[in-house]
Order: sequence, then structure tokens, then C-alpha cells
Amino acid sequence: MRSIAIVIHDGVQALDVAGPLDVFAEANGFLERGDGYEISVVGAGKRPMRASNGLSMTPDMDFTDARIVFDTVLVAGGPDLPDRPRDEEMSRWLAEWGTRAARYGSVCTGAFALGQAGLLDDRNVTTHWENAPKLARMFPRARVELDRIHLRDGPLVTSAGVTAGIDLALALVAEDHGADVALSCAKRLVVVAHRQGGQSQFSPYLLPQSPPASPLGRVRAYVQEHVREAFPIDRLAQIAGTSRRNLARLFTSELSVTPHEFVESVRIDLARNLLEGTDKPLKVVAFECGFGSAEQMRVVFQKRLGVSPIGYRGSFRLAPSRPSRVPPATG
Repeated sequence: MRSIAIVIHDGVQALDVAGPLDVFAEANGFLERGDGYEISVVGAGKRPMRASNGLSMTPDMDFTDARIVFDTVLVAGGPDLPDRPRDEEMSRWLAEWGTRAARYGSVCTGAFALGQAGLLDDRNVTTHWENAPKLARMFPRARVELDRIHLRDGPLVTSAGVTAGIDLALALVAEDHGADVALSCAKRLVVVAHRQGGQSQFSPYLLPQSPPASPLGRVRAYVQEHVREAFPIDRLAQIAGTSRRNLARLFTSELSVTPHEFVESVRIDLARNLLEGTDKPLKVVAFECGFGSAEQMRVVFQKRLGVSPIGYRGSFRLAPSRPSRVPPATG
């Protein structure tokens, strides 16, 4: 049996716990007795802990009981975990006992607990797209990758937000028992065994707003209104009312992107909306968003989101609303 420890805390995201646990539990149904997973929930004391959605969870072990070597240790995240002060007891246990596991890591914002325990230094890691920039600021020695669903660097495994913990657990099952077992688990849970693309496809893609009267604000407003036009750097500088050099500096310092990347992001965001909310053909979407051709849009989507426009539409297309049926009149 492989021993799995999921570390929880007050305010934990329930799905960060339940998602991976259900994967490992399902895997047991496809494995010979004694070849599966033994699952334990670990926390600070054997008291009920309230999850962020109000669900009550009680650890099987506290940190004193759990002074044993597990095969895998995963810290579940929580919405407020990035803003909490360091949990001394959890940090000590993770540094002393978590790292003795063959694999240790986090689901979603559980990466912040790993960082507070000093376990992210010089490692490639990921977390929820919304929290990744803060993780990089708080732990500058970590190499934070913003667009990964899950990631492994040596014994350290990390995942993106919430349901990405399921993807991570499926990958661990595939590592332990092969792709067929992982696929069987995925089918039972009605999820994909290997998700296409990165987590950018799930996030709002436009960058932070700039004041409307500022150079970047003027550029944003004009590009959004005239997205079909071509936007060489000289044209953008003219719209901003500044020099090419200063405009490039403003984009880099305020938005951390180049002018070209900004225009591309506007086009991607508009294309996403059209792919989700309309049945327009790809060549029409590409034209209306300024890509020039469906092939160019496909190249940009694949590069920036890790998924094709067709794949994106298949995942996120909104079902058309149906008019309610009016019962026939009687009498």
C-alpha cells in the first residue's frame, strides 16, 4: 500500500481535499488488494476544521501522530492561505516529515504553505493563476510557472487551482500504476485523464486597467474599439501621444508585457468571448478579432493558451438558452 497524507487547515478549500482523495480512492477499485492507497488526513489537532464552503472536516492524525514517513504528502490550499501569517506547526512538520516522502507538494494555494516551510527555493512550481504573481513575489527564489495545470520538479509536485488537484492526482496514479488505471479513474469521475492546454484558458486574459486619460489607457481604448486594424509600435505610440521608447517602457513597467503582447491579449480575449458565446465560424472570429486568418488565430491560441480555438470552444461553449415550454391551454 502507498500511504497518502493530505494536510488540511481552517479555511481549506474542500475540493482541494476531496478531489485528490476521490482519485486515489477510485484507483483502489482497479488495483489488487494491498497494491493501492492508504489515505490519511493530517492537521493541527483532531478537531473539526471548517472548510471555506462551510463543510466540517476532521483530521485522522494531528502533526504529533503523523511523525511517520508517507509515500506522498500534499498540502491542500484555501482562499485565504496566501494572506495568512506563517503557520509554525505546519511549517515545522512539512520541513521535517513532509520532505521525507518520496513525493511531497501542494494543491492550489497550498504552495504558499510550502513556501513558508522553505520548500520552494530553486524549484519550478505552479499554483492558481490568480495567486501565481503573489507567490513569485513572496518567494523570489521559486521559479513560478503561471500556466501549468500541474508540475513536478524532483520530489516536489504542485498544481494549479482547485480542480487541478484532480489532474495532479491522476498523474500520480499514472506514475504509480500506469496510464490505463489513471484513465479508468478519470472515466469513473467523468473528467479527462489529461487536460489540454494550461490554466490561462480558464482565467480572464485582459491585463489590469490603466487610467483612461493615461497613455496606456488611450492605447487600450483605441485597440479594443479598432481591434481589426494593424498596430505596429509607431501607430501605438502615436495613439498614446508618446515616443516608441517611452511606450515600450510603460508597457513593461506597468503591465509587464510588450506592446505586441498587449494587442495579442486583447485579440485573444475578444476571440474567447466569441468562441464561448456564438456559433460564428473560426474564419469569421479570426477576422473580427484582427488575426487575419483562422490559421494565425490557431497559432496564437496554441502558443498563448496551449489549446486550439476548436478545443477552446469545445471546452467552454455556452449552451444556448432554451425558451420555456408553455403548456397547452385547457378547458
